[in-house]
Amino acid sequence: MWLVLVFIFFVTLVCGTISGCCMFSAPGYKGARSDHFDGTRFFNQGNSSRQGFFSFLKWVTTRDAPEWRAVSAAVAHQKFAERVGAGELHITFINHATFLIQMDGMNILTDPIWSERTSPVSFSGPRRVQQPGVLLDDLPPIDAVVVSHNHYDHLDLATLKKITARDQPRIYTGMGNWAFLAKEGIDRVEEMDWWQQGKPGAALTVTFVPAKHFSNRGMCDHNKTLWGGFVIESLAGAIYFAGDTGFGPHFEQIAQSFPHLCLALLPIGAFQPVWFMSPHHLSPQDALRAHFILQARTSSAMHFGTFRLGDDKQNEPVETLQAALDAAAMGNSQFWIMRFGESRSVPPLL
Repeated sequence: MWLVLVFIFFVTLVCGTISGCCMFSAPGYKGARSDHFDGTRFFNQGNSSRQGFFSFLKWVTTRDAPEWRAVSAAVAHQKFAERVGAGELHITFINHATFLIQMDGMNILTDPIWSERTSPVSFSGPRRVQQPGVLLDDLPPIDAVVVSHNHYDHLDLATLKKITARDQPRIYTGMGNWAFLAKEGIDRVEEMDWWQQGKPGAALTVTFVPAKHFSNRGMCDHNKTLWGGFVIESLAGAIYFAGDTGFGPHFEQIAQSFPHLCLALLPIGAFQPVWFMSPHHLSPQDALRAHFILQARTSSAMHFGTFRLGDDKQNEPVETLQAALDAAAMGNSQFWIMRFGESRSVPPLL
């Protein structure tokens, strides 16, 4: 019995693969059916599903996870202009899948996480080795937050509560997440289906777009909320934020709907072992393929070096991507690998 309890507890803490137990489960979506919702659960295009229990068991019993070293926090942190002007676009890579996007006078955060662990409990689970490149208190006022899906490393409840208490931003996320967030006192939430749009500001449009992934916060709520990415458009241009995703036909669909992306934010980490992770996580090579399909002028890497979630070596995603870029003779202006806390200006498309 003790071994069973230990195993269940371990499963509870495997963020982004199988996470949680029933007490942590989200209530899910109760609305009408769609072409990717059967009335109870959402599913990917082509109805592809996540790896099953026995694949998970094979992974956890045979894995060879390398150790990661903790990285010291930055001594000096960036200070930001409260707003940027009309037609201007600046991004800052904070950590994991968290970017600060400043465009046309609006400030947007993607999948914000400042917690020490990505876990349903504070005393165990994947712990950060890389401190955020920006202190939460140093952020400018936040107008909108996009949350790609409800895994603990993307929907970080503690961080969302702090940002909500400070700035009361509008939060955009997939269907089924409103009830969970409202229960936690976060009620300025707009839940969206794929291809639906929101308007955080007069000059800003947010579109929820498909991804190939899955959702759960516990063992009892598998795929009861919707996952996806976002395209954020303004006078300054259009940014695609992929969230968490495997490789799939959605990249071509997004490219067709948004043919003038100035920037794509693409995940590259937690890709090892490839046989287990590839259905729902991009490898660095997959991210480069997606970059070409999207025809984004520039892409930027994310989802690496913060939490040890797969079996990647600590620097493996970045080194693998850099090798692929070198092999393709691509300049540094076409696919950025930004430092934690680094800011860059994104020129408008001509």
